[in-house]
Amino acid sequence: MTVRDVELKKALGDRYLSYALSTIMQRSLPDVRDGLKPVHRRLLYAMRELKLDPKSGYKKCARVVGDVMGKFHPHGEAAIYDAMVRLAQDFAVRLPLVDGQGNFGNIDGDSAAAMRYTEARLTAAAEALMEGLDQNAVDFKKTYDGENEEPVVMPAALPNLLVNGATGIAVGMATSIPPHNLSEVCEGVMALIRNPEVSIKELIRLIPAPDFPTGGVLVEDPENIRKAYETGRGSFRLRAKWEVEKLEFGQFQIVVTEIPYFVQKAKLVEKIADLLSDKKLPLLADMRDESTDQIRLIFEPKSRTVDPTVLMESLFRHTDLDTRIPLNMNVVDGKGIPGVKNLKEVLEAFYEHRLHVLERTTRFRLEKIDHRLTVLEGYLIAYLNLDEVIRLIREEDNPIPLMQAKWNLTEIQAEAILNMRLRSLRKLEEIEIRQEHETLSQEKNALLKLLETPSLQQDKVIQDLECIKAEYNKKTALGRRRTLMESPPQDIIVPIEAIVEREDVTVVCSQKGWVRALKGHSISPQEIKYKDGDGQQFVQKAETTDKLLVFTTLGRFYTLSIDKLPGGRGHGDPLRLLVDLAPNENVVDLMIHSPQKEDVKILVASADGRGFMTSRAALVAQTRGGKQILNVEGTKAVLCREIRGDHLALIGQNRKLLIFKIDEIPEMTRGKGVILQRYKDGGLSDAKVFSLSEGLSWKSGDKTRVETNLLSWLGKRGQGGKLPPAGFPRTNRF
Repeated sequence: MTVRDVELKKALGDRYLSYALSTIMQRSLPDVRDGLKPVHRRLLYAMRELKLDPKSGYKKCARVVGDVMGKFHPHGEAAIYDAMVRLAQDFAVRLPLVDGQGNFGNIDGDSAAAMRYTEARLTAAAEALMEGLDQNAVDFKKTYDGENEEPVVMPAALPNLLVNGATGIAVGMATSIPPHNLSEVCEGVMALIRNPEVSIKELIRLIPAPDFPTGGVLVEDPENIRKAYETGRGSFRLRAKWEVEKLEFGQFQIVVTEIPYFVQKAKLVEKIADLLSDKKLPLLADMRDESTDQIRLIFEPKSRTVDPTVLMESLFRHTDLDTRIPLNMNVVDGKGIPGVKNLKEVLEAFYEHRLHVLERTTRFRLEKIDHRLTVLEGYLIAYLNLDEVIRLIREEDNPIPLMQAKWNLTEIQAEAILNMRLRSLRKLEEIEIRQEHETLSQEKNALLKLLETPSLQQDKVIQDLECIKAEYNKKTALGRRRTLMESPPQDIIVPIEAIVEREDVTVVCSQKGWVRALKGHSISPQEIKYKDGDGQQFVQKAETTDKLLVFTTLGRFYTLSIDKLPGGRGHGDPLRLLVDLAPNENVVDLMIHSPQKEDVKILVASADGRGFMTSRAALVAQTRGGKQILNVEGTKAVLCREIRGDHLALIGQNRKLLIFKIDEIPEMTRGKGVILQRYKDGGLSDAKVFSLSEGLSWKSGDKTRVETNLLSWLGKRGQGGKLPPAGFPRTNRF
């Protein structure tokens, strides 16, 4: 036993590389020639060995899985059976390769029955994929245990890679190829054969887009489709197919008859039901699933005035009725090298494979014809010398060498003569042999000409594709295109009422920061109750579609959806539980933002007398951590005010009042701002936006005082100001 010192890094790297290559080549990526992964190829070959052709009876799937696992694919039985089930599901593959009998799952997402209960056999399409295995069409290799052989690749009379598509995740790479229409792909291959210089743009005219087994409507931009097929990477937008059914008295309902590919109907229905209960679909009254073997989802609008297009647009935005199907044509080529190919390269690889298969099957047939011609020529010699042949056979113990020497026969011919039956010695048999010899000679000449003439090879491949195309023409259920193509939808304006149910609420926040939303607008502030020792700070009417903006001492704005606020029962929840406030951060002010209403300018100012204008929409934060608007740098933000007027009045802690035009304040999105009022001591106490023509007002006890003669306090931004009018509150607050 030899012990070698190896670096752990190198040992791990080598082993992981081996694992990665095994995953890529033997598990996850399909072969570009036949479109099959190894497990699928082994499944089909094992079923062929069990003689499960379309005309024979079914056999238990457990028998098939056992053969595959024991002879060809030493992996878990669940993985093998899952692969087999997918090949039998007409909603998963465009052209099923396995004909299943029993429960093979459904579009709701229910799994198949256990393999001991289900049965299967091959389909005609699977036979077409393996046509030529008995004619030396492809190479074979030893299985994992060396006891049997399996094909390296299938002859693939049809372009299975694009027709059925493939999905897989390997180490560091993945593949996702959507299914396509067989007739369209055959036309694309034939166009490539006739003109090798054909462009991808011309191929897209023949293969316009994927064709999914579940139908649907493809609404992708043609330019994006072209780029996806040119690069081998992209995505396609797929929507459910729907229609409006008219009912009595002007009522209607929307019926969805096809859902996007790989969307499980049961989960889709559950998602829509959750949205209904959460009041996220205000335009939808009810939904029913009336599906049988055909999809039929019924959507009832809230009223007959609802626009069906707007209702469906809201459903598209919230559910998988609108999805994106990825395209990543990452495949293994004929040399065993993985890589991403574009549409033309995939078709070229299939065509080259078919040429290679044609050459091998032709040479195999030529060998059979040569052998038969040799035998027939021996028979003819025997007929010409029948009496002598009979004498040699009767009199000689070993007549073969004598016949070879006498008539220059090969050992094969001599052996064939000895094996002739007596009934073959009649005259009619000689005539049939001469006719067969002539027929085979003509076939041999035709095959030799085929091997020597590339144009004849092209015609033969086209002829085979025409036969496949005719068998699955667009009038048949499997050949007919199922996915419709429409131009990308216009930007439909979906009102907020179609997304969130709009209700009147009254937002209440106490002095200690307990916030809640009470239903309705009829509640007076005096009716609202608070905890002992707590009182009113903020009461404002709003709607469930509005946002609550929370302004803090650190210059941050936090955003809360009003429909997410606690209801009227109890005293609500503390603001600190709803937003991520810092330990030294306190709430300064709150305001309501209505996205559907006209935006309003906002003044934000800090304690040192600096500030700027911004829009209310710019204050909305998308994260729980808030949005930094005012940079306070150690000082504290003190106020924010709506700008509804033409002048701004500022009062400092030094009891100096300054008034100037609001136009002197710049508009910014964030920062420290500009100096609004200068102070020697203290800082900003309060601010008020007003119209100069209406005068400046302030609270004095229970009364409101108004000063219209404000000339003494009018100035420019950044000045110090003067003492306020007599009677202004000693709190220095408006």
